[in-house]
Amino acid sequence: MSEDINVSDNSVNAVDRPNETHKIIVTIDGPAGAGKSTVARAAAKRIGLPYLDTGALYRGVAWRMNKDGINADEGSLMSEVLTTFKLEQRNGKLFADGVDITSHIRTPEIDRLVSVYAARPEVRNALVDLQRSQAVNGLVADGRDMGTVVFPEAELKIFLTASAEERARRRCDERIARGEKNVNYDEVLRQVIERDRYDMEREIAPLRPAQGCIILDTTDMSIEEVIDAVTSLAKEFMRQ
Repeated sequence: MSEDINVSDNSVNAVDRPNETHKIIVTIDGPAGAGKSTVARAAAKRIGLPYLDTGALYRGVAWRMNKDGINADEGSLMSEVLTTFKLEQRNGKLFADGVDITSHIRTPEIDRLVSVYAARPEVRNALVDLQRSQAVNGLVADGRDMGTVVFPEAELKIFLTASAEERARRRCDERIARGEKNVNYDEVLRQVIERDRYDMEREIAPLRPAQGCIILDTTDMSIEEVIDAVTSLAKEFMRQ
């Protein structure tokens, strides 16, 4: 199953849709390394909701802009690219104009760049409308402004967080698992702290807990415990 995503055309389908869907929107926001994507994907599967991987979309855009040598301050050039750039989510992978870029969007370089591009109005405007168009049958969406900007009326809004030290440790483990060499914890921690500062201080859609959200600190929780907690909260709202 595949879904074409043309950022200039919101009529396309951007998420995998299970046979059974429930019209509830669950947003999971939080800082880098909090485990949002892993938790959101697993929870969506358990409760039968579509999963929208918003982080992958922004990373895909950052990858393309970086590949083309387009800086984040070149708004007109970005807008031009976004009118034709097509992304595709298929079986947990991300394709750009038909090319699998999954491994290319989870690198230290994209980690460093994605917030810069994501803060640009040209990028956010292109993707926000697309993301909203996917909620007709409910969904689980993770990111940094899902509950504050994209889906402020969501039935369940969760802010997933953990200490910067724990999030840096998780990032190191992920990179080592991918086969990266010479992973430096202190440098990863510095990047996490810098990313937090940038995300919270940016002018457009800054990172912050949404009004009425549930804050879930996962510092001392296993991934299964977090998934169980989010799943239980979602099922409770679905029974209402």
